[in-house]
Amino acid sequence: MGAGHLSVEYDPRPTAAAQARAQVRRQLEGWGLLDQTDTAELLVSELVTNALVHAESRLKLTLSASHGVLRCEVSDTDGRPPRVRRATEISESGRGMFLVDALAGRWGCHQDGPGKTVWFELGTCEVAGCGGR
Repeated sequence: MGAGHLSVEYDPRPTAAAQARAQVRRQLEGWGLLDQTDTAELLVSELVTNALVHAESRLKLTLSASHGVLRCEVSDTDGRPPRVRRATEISESGRGMFLVDALAGRWGCHQDGPGKTVWFELGTCEVAGCGGR
């Protein structure tokens, strides 16, 4: 399993989600974490999109991998925590945190000064209990 750390900042532009997805793919391929790439790309895209819609400010993507866990974080300047909406509440939008909750091994949010950091973790090894929920 690969290990490492990366932080990248993005301007609040519509292209930020696509840039973040591409960065996640390149980084995870470089770390040899191919099994997690599709899920990590999807969930990072959802968190970045939420930051773009709600914070409308620069955001930071942080990836770290070690000890059987891939952790992805998105930080923005909006202090309001995300909310997982029930499936009956979801229409054309609002699926982001529902997907994070459904697919991540763990996830959470913490205040970061006036803003927040939303994170999720995925297991990176096949051993039972390694990096899992």
